[in-house]
Amino acid sequence: MSVNSLVGAVRSTGTGQGWLRRVLALDAVVTGGNGLAYLAASGPLGELLGIDRGVLLEIGAFLLLFGAGVGFLASRPEPSAAVVKVLVDVNLLWTVLSVVAMAVWFEPTTAGLVWIPLQAATVAGFAVLQWRALRGAARSERQ
Repeated sequence: MSVNSLVGAVRSTGTGQGWLRRVLALDAVVTGGNGLAYLAASGPLGELLGIDRGVLLEIGAFLLLFGAGVGFLASRPEPSAAVVKVLVDVNLLWTVLSVVAMAVWFEPTTAGLVWIPLQAATVAGFAVLQWRALRGAARSERQ
């Protein structure tokens, strides 16, 4: 699914805190799942992607904790707009650093050359969805 179709889904699904919380919850599940995979299978995934096992372990631990934090945010009846804005910024930073790491630090395999931009695009998509959902929630509160 492209970012444009995800943004279209935001428009058609609705606005308000409920939509924001669903977007946050989806991010938490995807991020936490990715972190668990990196922790549980860092050796095989490292070989597949061309990324050092130790680096994947560190990334996995970070993602698992980050996903838990996003999940906590999603569980709030009204997620803090300031915290969601920071989350959007962190997701965009992650996107940029993923591409930079692929080009500068990592020596990815062909699978890594596919996976790293794919996960970066996914994270960028979450940033777009979160920003649009946050704006929609603010609009619906003003009405």
